[in-house]
Amino acid sequence: MIDKELKRSLGQMIHGVQIVGSKHEGVSRAYCSHWVSQVSFEEPVVMASVSPKHDTYPLIAASGRFSVSIMAADQVEAAQYFSYPGRRFDYIAPEFLEEVNGLPKAVDCIAWLECEVIDRIDRYDHELFFARVVQTQAGRLKHPPLLYSSRLGWRTTGEKAREAGTSIRDRLLARLELHQREKAEKSPEQQ
Repeated sequence: MIDKELKRSLGQMIHGVQIVGSKHEGVSRAYCSHWVSQVSFEEPVVMASVSPKHDTYPLIAASGRFSVSIMAADQVEAAQYFSYPGRRFDYIAPEFLEEVNGLPKAVDCIAWLECEVIDRIDRYDHELFFARVVQTQAGRLKHPPLLYSSRLGWRTTGEKAREAGTSIRDRLLARLELHQREKAEKSPEQQ
């Protein structure tokens, strides 16, 4: 069991919210996640951390495919529905999903990814599915995404973290240039 203070600290991490879905032999399931990550700049590869307790897990494992719907800030109702095992609600909310290429897609999401599993790592209480994104559909890309933290709950992206018209990167580059110029002006004995 995780120490209480450590659990509270980890709970401060905030992540984007996705609906992960799969379909196999006519059965379609989806669940709410905030543990999907892009893992490469060079290749379109994502990683989904999936609990074997989710009813979506055996479908991903058997089919080798899953979808990721990136949720918008105004989709907390759909995200909340999928954050519980579907069997608890007897799958009563089909209006939140549609099907694309044989995989579930959250209706009106920011973007949708079709993923093919290329590797799996079984660790602790989750399995990590690494997958290549083979198709995408852009949706409401200009809308703010939905966020989640186990300590802070559901959130939306807020205001920008830096002042408009300022560039921290440009200030750091100017500082580096000044530092290098001062270093070059010093005599070798002073360096």
